[in-house]
Amino acid sequence: MNKSLDSHLALADARRLTQRVHFERDGTVTIASGKVDLGQGISTALAQIAAEELGVPLEKVCILPASTAYSPDEGVTSGSLSIQDGGKGLRKACAELRELLKRSGKRSYWELEVAGDIPAEAPEKPPAEYRLVGKSVPRLELPAKIAGEPSYVHDIVLPGMVHARVLRPPRPYARLVSLPAAPAGTEIVRDGSFAAVLAAREEDAIEAAKKLRAKAVWTDDARMPEDIYGWLKGHATENKVTKENADPVAKARGVKRLQAEYRKPFICHASIGPSCALARMEGEPLEVWSHTQGIFGLRQELAMVLRLPEERIVVHHAEGAGCYGHNGADDVALDAALIARMAKGRAVRLQWTREDEFAWEPYGPAMVVALDAQLDAQGNIVSWRHDLWSNGHTHRPGRASKPVLIAAGELAPPFERAPAIDPPLPAGGAQRNAIPGYEFPDLLVMHHYVREAPVAGSSLRSLGAFGNVYGIESFMDELALAANVDPVDLRLRHLKDPRGRAVIDAVVRESRWANWKRMEGKGHGIAYARYKNIGGYCAVVAEVEATHELRVRRLVAAVDVGLPVNPDGVANQVEGGCVQATSWALKEAWRPGALTWEEYPILKFSEAPAVEVHIVRNELPSLGAGECMMGPTVAAIANALCDAASTRSARRRCAWCSPKRGSSTRSTS
Repeated sequence: MNKSLDSHLALADARRLTQRVHFERDGTVTIASGKVDLGQGISTALAQIAAEELGVPLEKVCILPASTAYSPDEGVTSGSLSIQDGGKGLRKACAELRELLKRSGKRSYWELEVAGDIPAEAPEKPPAEYRLVGKSVPRLELPAKIAGEPSYVHDIVLPGMVHARVLRPPRPYARLVSLPAAPAGTEIVRDGSFAAVLAAREEDAIEAAKKLRAKAVWTDDARMPEDIYGWLKGHATENKVTKENADPVAKARGVKRLQAEYRKPFICHASIGPSCALARMEGEPLEVWSHTQGIFGLRQELAMVLRLPEERIVVHHAEGAGCYGHNGADDVALDAALIARMAKGRAVRLQWTREDEFAWEPYGPAMVVALDAQLDAQGNIVSWRHDLWSNGHTHRPGRASKPVLIAAGELAPPFERAPAIDPPLPAGGAQRNAIPGYEFPDLLVMHHYVREAPVAGSSLRSLGAFGNVYGIESFMDELALAANVDPVDLRLRHLKDPRGRAVIDAVVRESRWANWKRMEGKGHGIAYARYKNIGGYCAVVAEVEATHELRVRRLVAAVDVGLPVNPDGVANQVEGGCVQATSWALKEAWRPGALTWEEYPILKFSEAPAVEVHIVRNELPSLGAGECMMGPTVAAIANALCDAASTRSARRRCAWCSPKRGSSTRSTS
């Protein structure tokens, strides 16, 4: 069954407390969280929350790697919910322990017996008493990384381990028909069209895989549609009203109508390191080491495909190739588990190649966003229609009654794989942020769900918010131009949320928007959104230079994420997101056959813009910071490009921005 993205377990009993917080004999505190650290720094932030609420030194707190053997099930680390939900649950547990200690009369937590009635309504510390939360502290895991200590799943070595390479074709719609004999010193394991080669030494597995792939026979049953955007618009299986506020009187006041279409291609996660996993199956128990973002969902999928009870499977999280989304981590874990089942008790280390990653990872789905709006005689937006077409934006394991990972469909007999889905709003998938944060009297938002997918797609950082915000904020600039209104003024005219207005005011001030001097080939643009309409607020100003190529010179971001647990961590998140969104806008668009960095280029260090982050501070509940900047960044870049060229059709200079648009004017009579 599908699980709510925002679900988390109740904490008001002793078992839940002891599952999360352990007071060790050496005087340290270990914290078991169901959320995983992907490089976003949540281990440090969670340690700050625990140390603050318990009243112990930060250096005494250790965050354990997540494992189904002992961690609470907190769903998937996604949706910018680690601090918003996971941190909230940890804070509550620590507050209950502090209250339990107070009532017990004991001198320390290490003397405390956690049993009996738990003070479920224990008061949490007020922000005015915080000494750690809200302060920038050094990341706890960075010293080991800087020193080069082994920390990634790729570095793990198990006794008697063999190395494997999976044997798949270089295109995601082909299947294995036949293989030649294994090279000397290696062996092939195969189940249906799923196959891999094993060797005692990794270099032997690599060379054997190259030789086997070169002589393998593959089917070629399907082709990517040449016009993916037209294909999406012609293959909608469900047409759903996401939101409607009909006001024909307001609509009738419109005197100028604008229409535009915006497109988002398939985008790769493009993790710098290919996905990797280890698996060991000695008898029935199965142990897997993975950089998955959802250890319990992966365990559920492994149990389904291998037909094992979930309690006979342990999934350990280990750091790996991070991606802020669903890359090949779960697929390579199932691959490794299937190989381990055929490896006669030997531990297996499987690493995908770069070609495997580009050909077989789940891509961020393509989207089409069509917008239609009307302005009245005063330049106010009186009518707004938003139509979007896309596949489901989440295909993670553990959310359906059927498997979703690639290998499940390659076995003999194959499993029927569940389609990608869209969680309901407010989180949403393709429809995330399709409902504009502005107030328009006549509003219609339509979601045209495309069930069939030409290639596998799943969660990419910010899901549908990226395409929807790009469309909405680009269109806001087009409307501002048509109304002869400053784009900042038009946004503020239709935005009532004071926190949203505050981030726009902050970015306008910090970017010195009003002091911009127009120069040939240079432009600036602004964009804004509240992530999911319930998460963090972000406004971005981009400054670009358009000559023989488009260069983003400067990005200024203002964010409101409530109380920032670690402000330096928030800034890191926003800076990284701004750079990644710049890469998506200027460089990235997957196409069939792209298997290398030359064929799928990403932003170079020399091309990265200067990024300034300004945090609008307050003591309101903490919100996630990992994805709120993605849509505003690309829209601000597109708007800046158009400003540089003084024409909206210049938007085609982006890597994939659509130039399709039209407008009409009618009288009020």
